[in-house]
Amino acid sequence: MSSNVKKHDPNRREFLGKATGAAATVAIAPGVMLYSVAHAHVGESVKIDGKGASSENRWGMLIDANKCASDCNDCVTACHTENGVGTNDRPLTDPQWIRKVDLKDNQTGKTTSLPVMCQHCETPPCVDVCPTGASMKRADGIVLVDKHICIGCRYCMMACPYKARSFIHETITDQKEHAPRGKGTVESCTMCVHRVDAGRTTACAEACSKAGHNAIVFGNLNDPNSEISKQLREYNSAQIRADLGLNTGVRYRGI
Repeated sequence: MSSNVKKHDPNRREFLGKATGAAATVAIAPGVMLYSVAHAHVGESVKIDGKGASSENRWGMLIDANKCASDCNDCVTACHTENGVGTNDRPLTDPQWIRKVDLKDNQTGKTTSLPVMCQHCETPPCVDVCPTGASMKRADGIVLVDKHICIGCRYCMMACPYKARSFIHETITDQKEHAPRGKGTVESCTMCVHRVDAGRTTACAEACSKAGHNAIVFGNLNDPNSEISKQLREYNSAQIRADLGLNTGVRYRGI
């Protein structure tokens, strides 16, 4: 009697096993390809655009809500101008890489304003759930999305506890060379990685400093002599949703 059950093929299993650790392409539907890529592990050095991203650095930001004015949006404007976000003038569908949030103490009535963006977690949930490896974390702690292999499944958006990721619904025009964007992909704050690799600070921190608020300090969390490390040692700070144990790269004072 013949059987329709296919025999076990050890070579096929061996191929699939190797594919999880190296680049591989698998067809999941006509015209749709699923890419699997190796993740860069913490501690290894990777090359992006010819520049090194080393685990010797862990880039982060300290935001002082006490210095953040509720009527100031300079950080948001600077971020979106720097990265070409919001050029379509459609506020309901335009992504926001950074947004201002107002927190109100119901007992005292005191309102605190602060910017919220990708928190660049040490253990980012977005990376854990991404089926293609498009969501990734560099060795220096910056969390990014590779638009070339993002399939727009939006699993990362659901996994992010900070609502920091956005989906691009429409065709993007006037893109910045250093911040590629594309319809059908997910994006979020890159911590101005192109600036960081050039030895500069983030656009939001620079704009806040120019406005005289100095509410955002950017720097290397692994360097005990950096300004951000000194302030973290001197003043109390907090993580948003610290209970999740994600060890965020963005910290806050005054919340």
